[in-house]
Amino acid sequence: MKAFNPSRQSLTKSAIVLLQNYLQYLGFRAQIHFELEGCYLFEPSDKINKHSKLNFNLINQHLHHLKIDGEVVNEYWQNQWEYVSLFNGQSPLQEAQNLSHVIENLPLYFSQFYHVKETLIQPVVWSGDKGKLAEGSGRIFTNDTRSVHIPNAIQLNVSVIDNQGNNLIADEYFGEYLQSCFLTTSLACCLLYLPEEAAFERLVLKTRYGLAQELCSPVNISGGHQGSIALYKELGKHNQKMGEEPLLYDVNNQVLSVQQNWQKTARIEHRLGASSCHYDPFVNVLYGLLNVVNAVEVYQQKQCKIPLDFIPVDLPKSLFTHQINKNEQSVGAVELFEKSNWFSQSINDVQQKTAQLKLNDPPGCLDQLGDKIKQAVLQNYTFML
Repeated sequence: MKAFNPSRQSLTKSAIVLLQNYLQYLGFRAQIHFELEGCYLFEPSDKINKHSKLNFNLINQHLHHLKIDGEVVNEYWQNQWEYVSLFNGQSPLQEAQNLSHVIENLPLYFSQFYHVKETLIQPVVWSGDKGKLAEGSGRIFTNDTRSVHIPNAIQLNVSVIDNQGNNLIADEYFGEYLQSCFLTTSLACCLLYLPEEAAFERLVLKTRYGLAQELCSPVNISGGHQGSIALYKELGKHNQKMGEEPLLYDVNNQVLSVQQNWQKTARIEHRLGASSCHYDPFVNVLYGLLNVVNAVEVYQQKQCKIPLDFIPVDLPKSLFTHQINKNEQSVGAVELFEKSNWFSQSINDVQQKTAQLKLNDPPGCLDQLGDKIKQAVLQNYTFML
C-alpha cells in the first residue's frame, strides 16, 4: 500500500482551510493535537545499555529549530518513544503539517543523532519487550520474561475555543455532544485512523496473547471518561483531577495547595488510531474538524443535550470484508467507509454553505470536494481488493 499521496494531500489541505474558515465565521476555532508512539532498535553490537532511556534533547532542539510544535519523550516500554504536540496555538492545518513532517523524517533524525538502526512507526512492535506484571500490580514485574508485543497508537485530542477564549468542552452538554459525534462517526471512518492490516492485529493483542494486564490500549469504540473516545472534564483517564495548578509552595518548593482549573484542559481524546507510516494526518485532522462543525452548529441552535448512554461497538477485524460462513460476513474497514456518505457529504455541505455565504474557497478548491477526497482515500486500497 502506498503512503498518502501529494494529490490527496492537496485536496485535503483545501478542505481543512475551508472548515477552518467556516468555523471562524461561526465564531469558533478548533484546537487539535496529536500524540504518536513508536519504538527504535539499535544494532545488536552496540555497546549501549539496552535498559537505559535515550535523552531526546538533540531531536527536540532540531524540531524547535524547524518550528515544529512538538517534542519526543520516553514512553512506558523499553525503547518506546512518544511524539507529543505542544500547545503553541497552531492551527489544525499546521498541526497536520507538523505530524506529517515527523512521520516522514523522525527515522532520519534518530539515525543521525543517536545511530539508531531502525525507527519503527507501526501498529505493533513484535516482541518489543519482555516481562509479566505481578497480579494486581501496574508496575511490579515477575521473573517471567515472556515477550510483550508493544501496541503503538496515534491519538487525536480536540477542544473548541470561542471568540472570548472560552473552552466549549467545559460548557454544559457541548463536550458530551461532541463526544457523541465522534462515537457515532468512528465506525464508518475507522479506515482513516486504522489505515493498514497490522492496525487490526493491534486490537487483538491483549486477548490473543494474554497481555490484558500488561497492555491498556482500547480495543473498541467506547465513551465515558475512560473509553477509547474519552471526554475529560473534571476527571482524566485514571480518575485523576484534571487541570490542577499549584497555588502555594513551601520553602523546599513543595506544593502546599492547588486549584483545579479543569475548564482549561477539558478535551476529547480519540485514542483508537494506530501508529503507521500510512496514517494521513491531514485526513484525520479533517475528520476531527467535521465532527467539531457538526457539534458547533447544533450548539448554536441551543439543541445540545446529554446523549443516551453509548453501548460499546466492536471495530472491524480487517481492512477487507471476509466471508465467515454461508450466511455471515465480517465487514471490513474499506467497505464501511465506501458505503457511508457522512464524511464526503459533510465536506460538500460545508463547501456549499461557504459558497452561499460568499466566503472565499481556498485556491484550487474543486466542486464536490468531499467526493474527490473520499475517492482518493479509497484509491489507495483498490489494487489490494
